[in-house]
Amino acid sequence: NSFLFNLSNGTACTLRGESAYPQLSKDGDIIVGGIFPFHSSWEITDFSYLVTPPPLKCKSLDFRAFQYSQSLIFAVEEINNSSSLLPGVSLGYKIYDTCGSTAVGVRMAMALMNGNDNTVLDEPCTKPAQVQAIIGESYSSVSMAVTKTIGPFSIPLISHYSTCECLSDKRKYPSFLRTIPSDYHQSRALAEMVRHFGWTWVGAIRRDDDYGNSGMAAFTEVAEGLGICLEYSLPFFKTYSQEKVLTIIEQIRSSTSRVIVGFLAHWDLEILLDIFIEHNITGYQWVGTEGWISDSVLATVDKHKILQGAIGLAIPKTNVNGLKEFILDVYPLKTAGDAIFTKFWEALFNCRYTKQNDATDLPVCTGEEKPSEMENTFIDMSLLPILSNVYKGVYAIAHTLHGLLGCKQTCSTKKQVQFKTKMGEEVYFDINGDPAARYDIINWQTSKDQQHKFVSVGLYDSTFPAHSRLVVNMASIVWAQNTNHVPTSVCSERCPPGTRKAVQKGRPVCCYDCIPCAEGEISNITDSVQCEQCYQDYWSNPHRDECVKKQIEYLSYEEKMGILLTFFSIIGALMTTITAIIFFRYKNTPIVKANNSELSFLLLFSLTLCFLCSLTFIGRPSEWSCMLRHTAFGITFVLCISCVLGKTIVVLMAFRATLPGSNVMKWFGPPQQRLSVLAFTLIQVLICVLWLTISPPFPFRNLKHYKEKIILECHLGSTIGFWAVLGYIGFLALLCFVLAFLARKLPDNFNEAKLITFSMLIFCAVWITFIPAYVSSPGKFTVAVEIFAILASSFGLLFCIFLPKCYIIILKPEKNNKKQLMVSHLKLIYSISLKQDKSKTCSSQEEKNIC
Repeated sequence: NSFLFNLSNGTACTLRGESAYPQLSKDGDIIVGGIFPFHSSWEITDFSYLVTPPPLKCKSLDFRAFQYSQSLIFAVEEINNSSSLLPGVSLGYKIYDTCGSTAVGVRMAMALMNGNDNTVLDEPCTKPAQVQAIIGESYSSVSMAVTKTIGPFSIPLISHYSTCECLSDKRKYPSFLRTIPSDYHQSRALAEMVRHFGWTWVGAIRRDDDYGNSGMAAFTEVAEGLGICLEYSLPFFKTYSQEKVLTIIEQIRSSTSRVIVGFLAHWDLEILLDIFIEHNITGYQWVGTEGWISDSVLATVDKHKILQGAIGLAIPKTNVNGLKEFILDVYPLKTAGDAIFTKFWEALFNCRYTKQNDATDLPVCTGEEKPSEMENTFIDMSLLPILSNVYKGVYAIAHTLHGLLGCKQTCSTKKQVQFKTKMGEEVYFDINGDPAARYDIINWQTSKDQQHKFVSVGLYDSTFPAHSRLVVNMASIVWAQNTNHVPTSVCSERCPPGTRKAVQKGRPVCCYDCIPCAEGEISNITDSVQCEQCYQDYWSNPHRDECVKKQIEYLSYEEKMGILLTFFSIIGALMTTITAIIFFRYKNTPIVKANNSELSFLLLFSLTLCFLCSLTFIGRPSEWSCMLRHTAFGITFVLCISCVLGKTIVVLMAFRATLPGSNVMKWFGPPQQRLSVLAFTLIQVLICVLWLTISPPFPFRNLKHYKEKIILECHLGSTIGFWAVLGYIGFLALLCFVLAFLARKLPDNFNEAKLITFSMLIFCAVWITFIPAYVSSPGKFTVAVEIFAILASSFGLLFCIFLPKCYIIILKPEKNNKKQLMVSHLKLIYSISLKQDKSKTCSSQEEKNIC
């Protein structure tokens, strides 16, 4: 309440509280205000609120504020000497000290608006403001309080160093402008830079005020969108207790992240450096804001190289002709304010103007000391970009006044100012009162003589497209602990291709496990959040990082199993052909004639077809091969079984024909045998025709049986047709087996009934076991099982029926004669006779032999 005014008698105003006076001032037609922190801190006082609080006692003189003041004075003097800008109008200034305190900052802003007189004023309270605009303040929190105070009076505050994003809100701060970019851009630039270096697990320390809290909140929001996680975000302020500071130390020490983002001011880190050294907090990669990354004093204080290799954003280097020389010429300060100049001079040269009665033995200031011969922050021009911001702020005020004073008619009060400095730099403000955001990327390095240096290793320009805003020269960077390798700071190692990230329960998204992709899924990028399903004809490779064409499987002639089955098929056909040749060669011998040579040759022909039809099952399935393989198999096997059935019936008929008075053979002679074979075969042909007509077999890509490969097979089309073909073959085989079984004990050396019985037994056994094997066999083995059944049953018929005959024909020719045939015939007659006459005995030697 230092600057409340009481109305006295309704017309006069009285100042409440003590007057505040500028540290530096100069009269002029128009006054420009300035508020800078000439002191960086103040003494903490315990307020009891029982008496009037004493004035805040500032301490720790900050030479930077003198540089800011010199920049303001330089700009004012340059404008006053200009014939083109504000001609005939002189600018003055009043510069106050805020001590970096929000309360003091508001008090000084009120002083700039209302004046300093502590007497009763004759003029009314509703007088015009003392200043037209104010330059300052350095701290965002102070700027926020000040602009809220002066905003209702439409007095602009142009800050050179307040970067808080919150100040861009024109609803709260309508009169605030700045010549330094908003933390909106800095936070995003920092997050993009951190992501560019591959750091996804970082810690953060922020200044516990609007600058640090708002900036870190914006950084966190952008970082999360870029996949960056904060392990911790710790507040810090210079007034923190020892207990709070130790909590910060313990949190950093127990963390696993190796990168720390510091949203701090330079004097915050000056305090923290001593604490870090005491507790051995070293080896971390620091990422800094423009608040400290290019501060030479901080680099000088960092004796133990804790911040060595730090990288961050800084205001681009700029140069204002004559400014550096003007700043080093401190004597304009003496004319602007004797009191503050005395303090400044004594602090700058560590001397006293008057001899003090204290313990310190300091020399007396002569006034002849030269600042250029000293090494301190005042002559350090590393903050020249910030000084240039002060310079541009004053020129923005001058250009605005020039436009208003030169207005002849109705003047717009909301016209945006835009101008170029004498160096050609374009200055303008957007709708939020912010300039365009451009940053240099600065890297802390150490020279050969162990001196610090700030090396520009890249840039960030918010006016560029998103993909090209950040440019970094990686080869020029020296990292923490003086290494050339980018430090690693991740919660979990990156997931290689072939895996996906699975977030660990209860932890940030940056902490995850790498889960291998399932079969049929891939991830071909690092840190994939999900695995992609391969297309239908593709399958994942063993590493799960690429979809490859599924292996196409079918029984081919090139593989071992196909070669082996082909070999046995051809061998079976050759053996059948050789058997046929043998039978043809010995067709007039009794053994060939006695076993119905016509049906034997037809049986051998059908067996040859059976062996050869198995070849249609091998090779890539096609439309014609699918229809041919099953129909050819069904018809040839029925032809084969029909011949065997015919031979069995012939044996039974021959038995009946030997009975006295029997005339059976005339009903089952050669014509009837041919007709029976034809009839049995035509039935199968009819079944196959119906099958092919209604729902024929067709090539089919089986994708269900195996996930990793495609089985090319012949789909049955109609399963009823397939099982009808097999069922008919089975019926004929069973019928043949029963008839042969009935004739198995006929006493004939040339009797085929026993051989047919055994062959049919093998045939039926093969095809009965075929059914479960066929249903359960996967892929090409289904076809192999079917071929095996065809070959096994064919070889069974060939060996059981024809091998004994070939043995007699080739190796026992003495048994292949009429005598043996007659003996067999007599044996047959006597056996029949004995069966019909049970009382007949074998009396003679010949009858005994027959018996």
